[in-house]
Amino acid sequence: MDLGFHLSDFEIDGGTAAIAGELARVGAAAEASGATWLSFMDHYFQIELTGLPAESAMLEGYTTLGYLAAHTSTIGLGLLVTGVSYRHPGLLAKIVSTLDVLSGGRAILGLGCAWFEREHRGLGVPFPPVAERFERLEETVRICAQMWDPQSNKPFRGKHYQLAETLCSPQPINRPKVLIAGGGERKTLRLVAQYGDACNLVGSSPEDVAHKLDILRRHCDDVGRDYNEIRTTIVASNPRPTPATRDEFVHGMADYAKLGVHEVLVIPMGGAPAAWIDGMAPAVPQLAELG
Repeated sequence: MDLGFHLSDFEIDGGTAAIAGELARVGAAAEASGATWLSFMDHYFQIELTGLPAESAMLEGYTTLGYLAAHTSTIGLGLLVTGVSYRHPGLLAKIVSTLDVLSGGRAILGLGCAWFEREHRGLGVPFPPVAERFERLEETVRICAQMWDPQSNKPFRGKHYQLAETLCSPQPINRPKVLIAGGGERKTLRLVAQYGDACNLVGSSPEDVAHKLDILRRHCDDVGRDYNEIRTTIVASNPRPTPATRDEFVHGMADYAKLGVHEVLVIPMGGAPAAWIDGMAPAVPQLAELG
């Protein structure tokens, strides 16, 4: 099992002027640990799930990933996850392609249907009904696939998006893997089976994750997809681990490893995330031993 780090809190010790330097240290610490993934949220206001108010510091995700691309060399980079309503999919494909080129082929496209209505209303971004957001998510995945096919500079005609051309030059160095997040059994996991290279689930309990993976297998069977092609990832959340509970965390991940979960993402807490990552680093080889 691999370990990844997902940073959601930009209230850095030392204030705004200290953020850039701390993020550079985060990149170095995550890479030195042997982790395979470093991600940020795609939000413009802080979300209540972090326990912080909306007014807390928040950086734009893809700008932050571009900065981290220059301060790392091996770790995978992505957002957990890109809200489908925030960027036109043709532009999103170009943004992720640019990240991939400038990072030397390390971009991952995490996608979700978006949910934070306050943020949309506050910034004047249209917030369609959930059914429409799922339709837009599917079209976005299809557009990105077409944009990242150098032989497919042709129109795209969808229900919500129409592109006269899908020209994308330069092409990504490595075609970015598409991670679709969420455990919705009827729509989200079906989209994973149809289009996803990876899924991301909340690690609420091994029983819950086992149930979701069984649903995903059934969707794969329905669409003729090999379930084993899909990388399964979870966010550790019950409880959220800390360096002080590292050994208990690794022990708790054994049941998820038995389910075939490939990677667990942990969330640094506090105003010194680089030091927090250093404290979690010994978990990387311990998790690898789980399989």
